[in-house]
Amino acid sequence: MRTFNLGLEDHQQAVLIEWCELNRQKYPQLDSLYHIPNGKMRHPAIAAQLKAAGVKAGVPDLHLPFAAHGYHSLYIEMKRLVGGKLSKAQKEWRDRLTAQGNLVVTCEGWEPAVKTLIKYLTPKTEP
Repeated sequence: MRTFNLGLEDHQQAVLIEWCELNRQKYPQLDSLYHIPNGKMRHPAIAAQLKAAGVKAGVPDLHLPFAAHGYHSLYIEMKRLVGGKLSKAQKEWRDRLTAQGNLVVTCEGWEPAVKTLIKYLTPKTEP
């Protein structure tokens, strides 16, 4: 694995994506996981272009468009290991997406995100 500054959200997400690449054979649905590049600090001209193209503040970082366990899809909002909090816009998106039948999870770091993905992608067994 590559070396990252594991305290930063972007680096936590990069480690998660690397884990996904290494585990695609076991969980082929991971091929559909993608990042939604909203919320980054950008040059004002680039930010204006992206806003005009439809970028929205608060949209979760990752989306897995795969139905499981009664949900339409899974969204993951990544946060850094210490001190990451949901913004008002992120809470609004979480509530909106949840109301539409999606699972939305906030993960502080890559390890909780891996656990979320494994649980979501593992079929429930009948008792």
